[in-house]
Amino acid sequence: MDKKSLYEAVDRVGQKLEAPGTFPFTRGVHPTMYTKKVWTMRQYAGFGDAKSSNERYRYLLSQGITGLSIAFDLPTQMGYDSDHALAQGEVGRVGVAISSLEDMEIVLNQIPLDKVSTSMTINSTAAILLCFYIAVADKTGVSRNQLRGTIQNDILKEYIARGTYVFPPDPSLKITTDLFEFCKNEVPDWNTISISGYHIREAGSTAIQEVAFTLADGLTYVQAALDRGLKIDDFAPRLSFFFNVHNDFLEEIAKFRAARRLWAKLIQERYSPKDPKSLLLRFHAQTAGSTLIPVQVDTNVARVTLQCLAAALGGAQSIHTNSRDEALGLPTEEAALLALRTQQVIAHESAIPTIVDPLGGSYAVESLTDSIESEARKLIETIESKGGVVKCIKEGWQQGLIQEAAYEYQMEIENKKRIIVGLNSFQQEEKFSPPILSIDPKIEKEQVERLKKFKANRDQAKHQQVLSELQKSATEGGNLVPVILKAVHAHSTLGEITQTLEKVYGRYRP
Repeated sequence: MDKKSLYEAVDRVGQKLEAPGTFPFTRGVHPTMYTKKVWTMRQYAGFGDAKSSNERYRYLLSQGITGLSIAFDLPTQMGYDSDHALAQGEVGRVGVAISSLEDMEIVLNQIPLDKVSTSMTINSTAAILLCFYIAVADKTGVSRNQLRGTIQNDILKEYIARGTYVFPPDPSLKITTDLFEFCKNEVPDWNTISISGYHIREAGSTAIQEVAFTLADGLTYVQAALDRGLKIDDFAPRLSFFFNVHNDFLEEIAKFRAARRLWAKLIQERYSPKDPKSLLLRFHAQTAGSTLIPVQVDTNVARVTLQCLAAALGGAQSIHTNSRDEALGLPTEEAALLALRTQQVIAHESAIPTIVDPLGGSYAVESLTDSIESEARKLIETIESKGGVVKCIKEGWQQGLIQEAAYEYQMEIENKKRIIVGLNSFQQEEKFSPPILSIDPKIEKEQVERLKKFKANRDQAKHQQVLSELQKSATEGGNLVPVILKAVHAHSTLGEITQTLEKVYGRYRP
């Protein structure tokens, strides 16, 4: 994005700056923002088996996090049980392995589900994981209307940037709206989707592309829900978003403000909702993993601090700060604690939360906000002129633009047009190697053995009967979530539920 070196009053001629908490919400979704309560502090975590992850979650809660954020391993994300041949060597590697209701019960052991907000980064198998979560609440006597949290459930960005899809786009969109419909009545305070630009940016997009592709995906989900027969105010207030926080400090602040304003305008222009909450772009922000470097890792603390500060100044509702060692592997407990302390210092020592939108009115920030909004809108209109998000995905259009942007960014680094401290400039010989969290191979073996026992000890007839019901419901086009929940209570596993749906939908290959 082209930027000027000097911004003046002329850059904002005729532009009115509305009050925070009023349409189009440029300055924040709430009038008081953090002056009454700071953002929710989440630390994305999960590794190994359920017991190991539960210990980490309880430790982080004891240290002051105010919301859980669960990372799942690749087999779980791809719909494979831990004992599947394709899961070998990947169990518990980049997140916690969850194959069964028993696994979820262990993960959530001694965690008060009626008091803790939980975010789950899961997409193609989101309905199954949420059903595991609800089933634990059912078994422990926690009312469903007390459950608070977010399920990512954003399958479109998986085709664009990340790759953990299972089913083709059309049935995947249908399952997404199944969750909208189910949660409206059964889990009313649950955010049914976190429409994610984070992974789009991690794949190499520009800030403008991150906003445009994310909001275009969001509009696609909105239209799918409306086509399903839902009303805009039935589900839009529970939509949430998830953005990256990259290194360009002022651009990132402007990006959040532009996204919030553009979303409110698009929803108002197209759907005229009656509930003002349907216009709100509420978002979680995570510092950029792709900006972390594997050498001079302590410099990553500075990057994460600036990125967290940008998220706060941009009005995030919750924030995750990456650990300094994540370019090397999963974060150690010490590094995760330092990342949390970074948020706490900004929240409680900087006094930034005592002023609502403190950069509002800045010539530079306001001009950048206007530019990002304008360019992102043009890109959304281009997508729609080409036939919409799904058609563009199938043609590889968004993927191609991201690849071009990623290449240009990398060339800037390699040609030293973009300085990365410690990586391509200011280098030095490393004097020590930081500790790296390693996953004991025996965890996979123990997880597989426990899963086999779980499968062997269930009521096999009941389990098979419910899976037959699920296949029938998928074939007939019914809402799958109630039947998936029934299967979970019958001790069907994640892999078995996924395989049942594969019989109807197939497994997507681009």
